[in-house]
Formats: sequence, structure tokens, C-alpha cells
Amino acid sequence: MAEVAAPPVPAEPRIRRAPLLPTWIAKAVMAVTGLVFTSFVVVHMVGNLKVFSGAAYFDGYAAWLRTLLEPLVPPEGVLWALRVVLVVSLVAHVWCSVLLVRRSRASAGPHRRRTGLTASSFGARSMLLTGVVMLLFVVFHVLDMTTGTAPVATDSYESGSAYANLVASFSRPWVAAFYGVTMLLLAVHIAHGVRTAAGDLGVTGIKGRAVAAVVGGVAAVAVLVGNATIPLAVQAGWLS
Repeated sequence: MAEVAAPPVPAEPRIRRAPLLPTWIAKAVMAVTGLVFTSFVVVHMVGNLKVFSGAAYFDGYAAWLRTLLEPLVPPEGVLWALRVVLVVSLVAHVWCSVLLVRRSRASAGPHRRRTGLTASSFGARSMLLTGVVMLLFVVFHVLDMTTGTAPVATDSYESGSAYANLVASFSRPWVAAFYGVTMLLLAVHIAHGVRTAAGDLGVTGIKGRAVAAVVGGVAAVAVLVGNATIPLAVQAGWLS
């Protein structure tokens, strides 16, 4: 008599562990840090425009930043506090963006739906690319204008001579072109980022989204036009 095979034992269901960082928190972190960077970029642009007031005024402005709130805080204390905030925000922003991209691609699967290209979809699809370019630009900009590290900075770099260092750097056509293209990509990043950040922070009403879109657009255009005029002015000989 043939033996009857025992029924297969059902496999134990896999228990999915909750992610270490919930998606909604990652989005909120990206939104907050993105708005921090946007605010800094706008304020930094306003400060950069002081270069049109001449070398003495611009160098005086740079010196004022290094002595801000003295003697309450040590020399460059405010600048270093700001740098720490920006570095922490940068690390958190990049880490959360990579985390969200990986989760989005995993949930979409190998057959992701493609839609027509619109202004909104272009901004969304380009966020990763523009973000990487921004990261590379930040490294370049710090080595060029802050630390004066060769070969990124010019041979004439001198600490404390903000105006001369800026003019010398933008006198190089490839640096001026790189800066202009980067500002264009930054504008795209800001315009879409502000609108997305507002939604991730709970601004979901029609009027609220419209206001966020306008604010993001205005900030993007201001940063693009304000910053791009500086290398153009140097190349045209208006700043020397």
C-alpha cells in the first residue's frame, strides 16, 4: 500500500519590520532642510549683490560677517554656527533624498508608468540631477571662494580680499559659465522644491499650493537673475 504524502507545511509569513525612518518623517526633514537652504541662498544672493557697490564696500561687508555679534560671540562665531547648521542640513537632506528615491523605485517596480513631459514633471524628474550638481557646486564654491584651495581657486587668492577673489575667479570664462548653468539648475530645483516642501508640511489647499508655487517661482527667478548677473558683469568688464 502506497504511503500518502504529508501535506506541505505552509511557510511562516514574513514579518515586515517598520522602516527605521518613516517616509513621512523623511519627507518632512527634506522639506525643512530644503527651505533652510532656499532661505540661505536668497539671503546669500542679496549679500553677493553688494559687489556692485565696489571693492571697499564688499570687503567691508565680508569683514562684518566675520565679526557679527562680537564681543558676545568669538570672531567668526556666527559664521561657524551657520556653517554647522548648513552641513547638518545638507547631510540630512541628501540622506533622506536617497532614502526616498530608493523607496519610490522599489514600490514602483520594474514597470514604472511614464507620463508626458510637463513643466511640473520636468521639475520632479530633474530634482535628483539638479541636486547632485548643487552638491558638486557647493564643494567647488567653498574651495574656490572660502578656503582658496588650489587648483580650484586662482593663484591670486588672498584671504580677506573678497572682492578681488570673486573678480579673479569669474574672470575665468569656464568658471563664469559653470556658475551660470548651475544657477539655472538651482532655480529649477528651488521652484519645484518649495512647492513640494509646502505639500509635505501639510499645505494641501488650492490657495496654499498656489501661494507656495508663486513663492518658489519668485525665489527661483530672483536667485537666478541676481547671481547670474555677477559673472556676466565680470566677463563684460563692469566689475574689475
